[in-house]
Amino acid sequence: MPLELPSIEFHHVAVIGAGASGLVAARELRREGHTAVVFERGDQIGGVWVYTPEVESDTLGVDPHRTFVHCSLYESLRTNLPRQVMGFRDYPFVVREDDDHERSRDTRRFPGHRDVLMYLQDFAREFGIDELVRLETEVVYVGMVESGKWKVKSRKRCGSAIMEEYFDAVVVCVGHYWEPRLAEISGIDLWPGKQMHSHNYRIPEPFRDKVVILIGNSVSANDISREIAGTAKEVHLACRTVNEHQTMGKQAVYNNMWCHPMIKSVHEDGTVLFQDGSVVLADFIMQCTGYRKFHVQHKINRELNERIKDIIYGPFTFTRYKYHFPFLDTNGIVTVQDNRVGPLYKHVFPPELAPWLSFVGLAWKVAPFPMFELQSKWIAGALHNRIALPSQKKMMADVKAFYSSLEASGKPYRYTHNISEYQFEYIDWLVAQCGAPAHEEWRKQMYAATKKSKITRPNSYRDEWEDQHLVWQANQDFIKFTVNKN
Repeated sequence: MPLELPSIEFHHVAVIGAGASGLVAARELRREGHTAVVFERGDQIGGVWVYTPEVESDTLGVDPHRTFVHCSLYESLRTNLPRQVMGFRDYPFVVREDDDHERSRDTRRFPGHRDVLMYLQDFAREFGIDELVRLETEVVYVGMVESGKWKVKSRKRCGSAIMEEYFDAVVVCVGHYWEPRLAEISGIDLWPGKQMHSHNYRIPEPFRDKVVILIGNSVSANDISREIAGTAKEVHLACRTVNEHQTMGKQAVYNNMWCHPMIKSVHEDGTVLFQDGSVVLADFIMQCTGYRKFHVQHKINRELNERIKDIIYGPFTFTRYKYHFPFLDTNGIVTVQDNRVGPLYKHVFPPELAPWLSFVGLAWKVAPFPMFELQSKWIAGALHNRIALPSQKKMMADVKAFYSSLEASGKPYRYTHNISEYQFEYIDWLVAQCGAPAHEEWRKQMYAATKKSKITRPNSYRDEWEDQHLVWQANQDFIKFTVNKN
């Protein structure tokens, strides 16, 4: 049966995670009059933007007993979106002055990761979110009890005692990039070189005078390959496809970088054979094959590999993972199937449990912070009973129609939350639901311009751009927030 909204409009809410999504969720909840507790197992806020030079004891990320390090940042990482697009809609990510000289600000349009973390710290301090966060507190269980409340069990990192509390609602904001996704390579067990995942890459120095192969052609692979080219003897990219501005073979900008098709096999003498027949004697293989926030589920068999071409890397395959919320017990109402978390209405609410359980930030291939903000506004307003959700039946019908459309277009389950093709339509829909100000046109144009620049100028798009008129428009819009603040 659908859960009826009581007449009371303000609720006590548990927010799981104190990254960008958890912080803005807490703010929006409090703006609507709710009370919130934010659980964060790390020792500071910021989620994926908290950098540490530490790496895991198993740098490939295979050993389940390894020392886990949840940071996936490398020391030199810069954003791949401009700060104007990254920031929350009503708290612009502008260059700020700081009285603390040890916290020098990054003035670049595409800043480094430290500046993003400082921006989130500023945000939390500005809106008093710090006082809501319990650091070094891991949530071990979340489940609904007969009264309709949610039981939340947590424990401090330094102790084993379990604390049990009850909340009216739960918002899950646990982020995306925890667990490396790996590839299986023919002959790898006998190959004598070193392996690692980009999750554990920090600085280029360990690769000095080495021959390094990077698997992948994503942002991380391209950034890291360019960085280590300055220290490594040779850098080889193994990628399934190249874009229209790339070529296979020797790369024109570097005298020690090559691009190859995917690896066919590796051998006991240290050689790596690519699908085009070329051979490299390599010291390192770095897998830049992405992340999942889940644990190992199953290996895809070869017959399935032949059908799912977009995950084939020659004769070896990804080891698949699935979204995994080990703390969440919904009696099977919310399930995970090949990275589809569902059923979820508009990637946020399970129809049968709405609005008492919700998820922020599952959607990917987006400008994340503004989306987090609008999803959080929607959740907070629905809990307040200010925003009316459709009936459970209508929400479920919408979910089924969405899944049918994905199936008809041939998209596999794991792309359910990839909204790159319609992210701004989704944003505009959220805006309408929340009664929020319209998403500025310059944001959409700037995102598109940046996407194009990444392809045409991968080495320089962060420092050379042709959309200065959009920057001007953004700064004009940001003035109102400065004026209102003062």
